[in-house]
Amino acid sequence: MDERLLPEKTHHYSKNLIVASKDKPCDKPHFKSYDDLINEALLESNIQHAKSKSENTLLAQYRHKRASRAEEELFDDNGSEERIPIDETELTHDLMDVEELNGDELNAVIERQIVETLLSPPIIVRAPSQSSSINTSFNYHHRKLRGSPFYRKLKKRAIDKNGTGNIIQINISKRRRAFLQDIFTTLVDIQWRWTMLVCSMGFLLSWIGFACIWWLLAYTHGDVLSENQNNPQFVPCVIGVNSFASSLLFSIETQHTIGYGSRSTTTECPEAIWLMCVQSIVGTIIQAFMTGLVFAKVARPKQRTQTLLFSRTAVINQRDGHLCLMFRVGDMREKSHIIGASVKAYLVKARTTAEGEVLNPFLSELKLHIDQYDSDIFLLWPTIVVHRIDEESPLYDMAAKKLLTEKFEIIAILEGTTESTGQTTQAKTSYLPSEILWGHRFEPLVRYNREKVAYEVDYALFHNTNQVDTPLCSARELETLTQKLPRSPILSRARSPR
Repeated sequence: MDERLLPEKTHHYSKNLIVASKDKPCDKPHFKSYDDLINEALLESNIQHAKSKSENTLLAQYRHKRASRAEEELFDDNGSEERIPIDETELTHDLMDVEELNGDELNAVIERQIVETLLSPPIIVRAPSQSSSINTSFNYHHRKLRGSPFYRKLKKRAIDKNGTGNIIQINISKRRRAFLQDIFTTLVDIQWRWTMLVCSMGFLLSWIGFACIWWLLAYTHGDVLSENQNNPQFVPCVIGVNSFASSLLFSIETQHTIGYGSRSTTTECPEAIWLMCVQSIVGTIIQAFMTGLVFAKVARPKQRTQTLLFSRTAVINQRDGHLCLMFRVGDMREKSHIIGASVKAYLVKARTTAEGEVLNPFLSELKLHIDQYDSDIFLLWPTIVVHRIDEESPLYDMAAKKLLTEKFEIIAILEGTTESTGQTTQAKTSYLPSEILWGHRFEPLVRYNREKVAYEVDYALFHNTNQVDTPLCSARELETLTQKLPRSPILSRARSPR
C-alpha cells in the first residue's frame, strides 16, 4: 500500500476517515467519509441487481417498438407513403431516435436509467457527526432500501436481536413421540395459554373420571334407587351420593380434601375405601406436578435475561493501534448480580474447504477480552467487550467497504449464574454487517456523583456512539502500513496508549 494514502497532518480530518484509493492515486492525501463509502457500495450492488432484472425488459420494449413501426406505415389517398409519428415518451431515453443499438450502447442506456433511478432520492440517511442513538437497524437505511433485494439478503440471521432463535427444524421422524416422552420440558417450553389449558384439563379429567367411578360404585350397590334412599335401614357406600352431580361434588371434595361433611364414605363398601385412597394419591401427584410446572415456568433463567442488555450495534475502531470489534453488555439489577459471568462470540459465515466442500453455516470463535481479563466479566457496571482483529481473527482481511457487502453474523452469548436462585442463565443476541458501525466508539456512561456520593450509570447513553477517525483498510493492510511507516504521526499516536 502506498505511503501517500496517509496524511502528514492530523488536524484536518476530524470528521473523515482514511481510505485507500487504488483506482485513482493522488499526490495529496485522499479522504472519503464512511457515509460516502456506504452509498457507493450499496449503489454498486443495486445497479448489478437492477441491471440484470431490467435488461430483458428494455430489450423487449425496444424490439416491440421497432417491429410495430413497420405495421404503422400507412398510405394516403394519392398513394404516397406517410409515417405516423410514434409518441417518444413511451420509450425510456428516446430509443426510437436510434435506428439500431449495439450491446455497448444498450448497456449505457440501461445503466443511465438505473443510476438516475437510484440516485434520486438518496438511498442512505447519513449518520450524524455527533453522538448517535440507534434504535433499530432500519435507522441506517432509507425507507426504500428496506424492500430492496440487497437489504433482504443482508437481513438473514440465525439469532434475533432479543435472543430468540430464528431456526425452524423440519422433516423430523417421530417428533411428537420424542416430545411426549419428555413431557415436562415440553410443557415448560410451550406458551402460557397451552400450559394453563393442560393444567385445567388435567384437573377436570381427574374430577370427572373419579366421579364416574363413584357413581358406578353407588349404582352397583343400589345407592341411587329411590326405595333404598327412603329406607332408613339401608347403609350406602357413600352417604349423600345419589346422582352423578353428587358424585362429581364428592370427587372434588375428596381429591382436594375440602370435606364439607355432608358426604362421606362408610364401612359398608371396602372398595369405596380403597377408591378414596387412590384418588387422594392421584390428586396429590397431579397437584404437585402442576405446581412444579407453573413454578418452573415462572422461575426459568430465561426471564433473568430480560434485565441483561446488549448494545444494539457493534463498533469497529482502533484501540492501542489495533483495529478492534466492540460491543457493550450490562445488567440493570443492582442487588442480584450475575456470578461467574463470561462472554463468548461466534462468527457464522459460509466457508469453502480446499476440497471444494461448502460448509454453511460455519462457526468461528472470536477471542474476547474485557480490560485486562480474558472473557470473564464482573458486571458491576456496563462493560465493553473487545475482540482484537489480528492475524488469528476471521475478520483480519475485512475492510470497511467489504463489510458492507459481506454475508455473516456475529452471535454474542453472555452466560452466568443468578445470585438469588443459583440457576445458570444465558442471554444471546447477534450483529449483522449492517449493525456494525465502522469508525465509531461507545460513549462513557459511568460517572461519580459527589452529591449522592455514589457512581451513576446513565443507561440513556448505553447504545450511543461517537464517530472517531479510523482507517477504512483491513487489519492486515493496517499492519503492513505500520511496518512501512513506523514514524507516521497518525500511527504513532494510534500505537501510544492513553
